[in-house]
Amino acid sequence: MYKQLQQRDMDSPPVNVSTLQRMKEQSEPIACLTAYDASFAQLVDMAGTDLVLVGDSLGMVIQGHDTTVPVTVDDIVYHTRIVTRGLRHAFLVADLPFMSYATPEQALENGVRLMQEGGAMMVKLEGGQGQVSVVEFLAKHDIPVCAHVGLKPQSVHKIGGFKVQGRESEAAKQMVADAIALQSAGADIVLLECVPNEVGKQITDSLDVPVIGIGAGPHVDGQILVLYDMLGITLGRTPRFVRNFMTGIDAPLAAIEAYVAAVKDRTYPAKEHCFS
Repeated sequence: MYKQLQQRDMDSPPVNVSTLQRMKEQSEPIACLTAYDASFAQLVDMAGTDLVLVGDSLGMVIQGHDTTVPVTVDDIVYHTRIVTRGLRHAFLVADLPFMSYATPEQALENGVRLMQEGGAMMVKLEGGQGQVSVVEFLAKHDIPVCAHVGLKPQSVHKIGGFKVQGRESEAAKQMVADAIALQSAGADIVLLECVPNEVGKQITDSLDVPVIGIGAGPHVDGQILVLYDMLGITLGRTPRFVRNFMTGIDAPLAAIEAYVAAVKDRTYPAKEHCFS
């Protein structure tokens, strides 16, 4: 039945959109990480990570920029293409970088590049109800979409820095409305960044699609971290929601396995990693 899987020497099918949806429905936590090259991708995959994101965070942790804004579509295509060579099990998502989806047509052109040239299985874009038409257009053309709400790093210059979103009542209500609108437009996943626990719970309870959190509390359907952050590679100040899983561990694979286990048994995030 699974000839391709037999050739890959796999016991179970790779993760897909249906797998992630089933995990939400069965309250099985979804463990996610970023990756940017084949070697780390292989470790992340071996550890049992469900979803891998080639994020535009590579602009900061790989390229040394202060923000994600300088990252180009060519950059994401390149890194996605090499990450695919390290994956056999995990579902692969790639970021549409800054100003690469200003119109539905531009989003489709660049989304096709990420999938055809890069090998991505889904594209991610930032924005609320202003991106509904883009998500609808991509979904109409069978492009799987992860919508990103809360703190949107591509908007850092507009919002005045990397800071928690949704602490004010009206802002929280708008965020919930945005997430519902994006789901209705065809988003298959919603990624929620840097919000109070209660907002994370409200959005997760309001949506039928999986909600993946990064600094969004313990009540979301899955967790994601930047790989370099959770391995303690990132120098300088790291966000509150980051836990260094290399502490007391002498091998990156063991640290990644510890992260996956902590997400699965819901010991991560702990109280000290959350926002109120």
